Amino acid sequence: MRAAKWGAGIAIVLGILGSAWLILRPYHPDALWQIVSRQCVPGQQQHQDPAPCHSVSMAENYVTLKDINGPLQYLLMPVAQIRGIESPQLLSLDTANFFWLAWQARGLLSERYGQPIPDSALSLAINSPSGRSQNQLHIHISCLRKDVRQQLDHWAADAGSRWSRAGNLAGHPYLARKVSRETLVEDGPFILLANEIPGARQNMGAWSLALASLGDNSFVLLATERDYLTLNFASAEELQDHDCGILPRPPVRK
Repeated sequence: MRAAKWGAGIAIVLGILGSAWLILRPYHPDALWQIVSRQCVPGQQQHQDPAPCHSVSMAENYVTLKDINGPLQYLLMPVAQIRGIESPQLLSLDTANFFWLAWQARGLLSERYGQPIPDSALSLAINSPSGRSQNQLHIHISCLRKDVRQQLDHWAADAGSRWSRAGNLAGHPYLARKVSRETLVEDGPFILLANEIPGARQNMGAWSLALASLGDNSFVLLATERDYLTLNFASAEELQDHDCGILPRPPVRK
């Protein structure tokens, strides 16, 4: 009985700490949306100047922006206001496949680095509402952590197209599945998560996703679910290394 009370007490304390962390984080949650809607898009439409964004594609409904964190990291965001992974429109086939667009934009990192970066060193990530600071959907295009790369290479030996446990990555449990290029293009990670993991469609905001290359023209899609009791805020960005230590020489900040 006493153990049960202690367990309940710990759960309450952790819940309070989690809520406090969300409330006290120093950020303006609409900063990215203001950059997109007030600067990048108007600048492109009126003057063919996307600054401070790197590019604006009105035809494909996205912008790319150099992130302030890390020498190479970029963000891909929609032109329209979409909050994040929890947004229902991401499950519509009429919505752009932002993960595929982000993967196609990975060459931006090579351009900034000054030489080609192998796909094996790159990754994409989108955080859950509890694991992010901004309320405009943004996909992180950045380097993969070296230790995560090694774990994924080991997992890939027995990988299949069904979700399976990939073990702990960056200290948190992840599910993983192999994804063909065709499936990535046709369905996309959001729809795969919603359709294939029980309960995910009804609670997309509890999840975070990451994508990395497997080197055989296929990918690994990773998903982690928020769990305040284990201090997992569902931030798959934790699998990335914005300093790009996986590269043979450190990138220079510009």
